[in-house]
Amino acid sequence: MKAVVQFRLRIRTGPHVAIGPGKITLLEAIARTGSITAAAKSLEMSYRRAWLLVDEMNACMRRPVVATATGGKKGGGSRLTPAGEVVIAQYRAIEQRAEAAVAEELAQLIRQLA
Repeated sequence: MKAVVQFRLRIRTGPHVAIGPGKITLLEAIARTGSITAAAKSLEMSYRRAWLLVDEMNACMRRPVVATATGGKKGGGSRLTPAGEVVIAQYRAIEQRAEAAVAEELAQLIRQLA
């Protein structure tokens, strides 16, 4: 069985996790689907849970990461703000740099696995 390495970076502000792997995945799903509802479904998450995560992220950040439009004739929708796009890019870049920085040690550790 092949080993899988996962870095789990979480940034807290007080009692809140402002940014973490699940929230980044949710932001990516919102960007892909254009909807909190569709993003939640794609992640097998309740709409309420997704909405609470988005609300918490928006409250923790200087600028909102998701903008929403209420429903109506053409329906509502959600989109990432420029700040949201930056947060995803920065988070993924940190993950890549962290993995690259410890690649040799990870390889040595993985060789110890059965």
